Amino acid sequence: MSVNDKSTSIYDTGLDKNTANHVPLSPISFLRRSAAVYPTKTAVIYETLQFTYQEFYDRCCGLACALMGVGVARGDTVAVMAPNVPAMLECHYGVPMTGAVLNTINTRLDASTIAFILEHSEAKVFIVDSEYASIVVPALECLKHKPIVVDIIQSKISASSIGERNYETFITEFGESKSFSFKTPDDEWEAISLCYTSGTTGNPKGVVGHHRGAFLNSVSAVLGTALSSKTIYLWTLPMFHCNGWCFTWAVTAVAGTHVCLRRVEPAPVFDAIVEHKVNVLCGAPVVLATLLNAVDEVRKKFDHKCQIFTGGAAPPSSVISGVEQLGFTVTQLYGLTETYGPALMTAWQDDWEELSLDDRAQFMARQGVIYPLTDQAIVADPETLIEVPSNGEMMGEIMVRSNTVMKGYLKNRQATLDAFHGGWFHTGDLAVRHSNGYIEVKDRAKDVIISGGENISSLEIEELLYRHSSVMEAAVVARPDKKWGETPCAFVSLKSNAKNVTESDLIDFCRENMAHFKVPKYVIFGEIPKTGTGKIQKFLLRELARSLSETGK
Repeated sequence: MSVNDKSTSIYDTGLDKNTANHVPLSPISFLRRSAAVYPTKTAVIYETLQFTYQEFYDRCCGLACALMGVGVARGDTVAVMAPNVPAMLECHYGVPMTGAVLNTINTRLDASTIAFILEHSEAKVFIVDSEYASIVVPALECLKHKPIVVDIIQSKISASSIGERNYETFITEFGESKSFSFKTPDDEWEAISLCYTSGTTGNPKGVVGHHRGAFLNSVSAVLGTALSSKTIYLWTLPMFHCNGWCFTWAVTAVAGTHVCLRRVEPAPVFDAIVEHKVNVLCGAPVVLATLLNAVDEVRKKFDHKCQIFTGGAAPPSSVISGVEQLGFTVTQLYGLTETYGPALMTAWQDDWEELSLDDRAQFMARQGVIYPLTDQAIVADPETLIEVPSNGEMMGEIMVRSNTVMKGYLKNRQATLDAFHGGWFHTGDLAVRHSNGYIEVKDRAKDVIISGGENISSLEIEELLYRHSSVMEAAVVARPDKKWGETPCAFVSLKSNAKNVTESDLIDFCRENMAHFKVPKYVIFGEIPKTGTGKIQKFLLRELARSLSETGK
């Protein structure tokens, strides 16, 4: 008999895995522990409201009871569209407590895209902040099968009701939540979240996350960013962004305090940092730029350490050094919706302490090394999977292999297979690896524009421009922008019979037909360069857009 035969192993205890030694991992278990250990500790702060961990737990249980009361069951989809208010945070626990899947919707989307997401996800319940009534109502009118709509109504916001239920009433109307007892999923591979990303086409793809990945990346966040029970976390990063990069669960895991913020503006951010002693916040580089460019009247000095973790696009080193001069410590994270947010981080090295601020910022501008619980990340040829040399020059694609990678794309088998070609998840980002092992993103393989942390499909904008009666050809690339990181720049050639078409005409046309954050800020007319086979040479257009940005034209 083979020595590798499991039946002969001296480590066979005679007991298979069971409920005592094999409990499926899920981030919702973090809340139960924190409520039990720190019941009176402040869990959530929002304007004049404060909830303890026991109250936070009870409200989430109330939401779970209410959802089950209207028929939500395991595997159903519950969509949520809200800013960073307490209800949005509660949905990250109350929804998965029922076994349902949480679909957080980008608040900047247009009505047609929202309608597509609700239809594609087969949302059974839609919890939505009444601030977005003007966008959500026409979206709902497009649906053949409408979900149950629950309103989050804020007294300070002048907005009309959308649904027939009010959130605060809803979470208390289905019995006593304190008697509710949830259990983690039967299988940690079950879906917990559905986040749509625009990817590289105009049709958003639904990224399906599992309980195991969400749990592990939350713990990874704790380890990588040194969260603790003393963490006061300010919600400047939208929770709809891959579930707030898992900080929705990570902060709760350590019983930190969530400080919710409806809008990211300099004055309330600085006020919260000073008033609540905020020591951690996250956001795209646009958040850093917002703080850096704040007028003196709203800037406030603070005498405690405050960390900023940034991602979504590579922040310029000048921005990093500028924000550090304000008193913040900046660390870059890199990842995608498909990796639950961060998969790499710019891990600090002690010898950087001796560098000047500008030199240190050069290192901090790199995307870095693997997050604590990311298993592997390589820079390699996407076809051969052969890694590029660590010389800081040869580019390859960033690929990830980890428990913290999505299940796949909802109802899109081919896109899933393509993404996992060769047993690695292909990010589509081109990068180099430096001699110290740190990865630095150089380009985006599929022309995605990242503006303020949002993915914008160049193909989607091009398709819309082609619909204009005067446009013959269109190509869209990223143009560097000091505030947003990148903005769309359109290159257009007009038909011979086009008359008096201006840049404003095309920008207005786009504004009328798509979400405003996707609209090109610049339109340049002229012949579009192509290869001998007729393929548009976008790299030349990117160089031109970059040069125009540098000259201020």
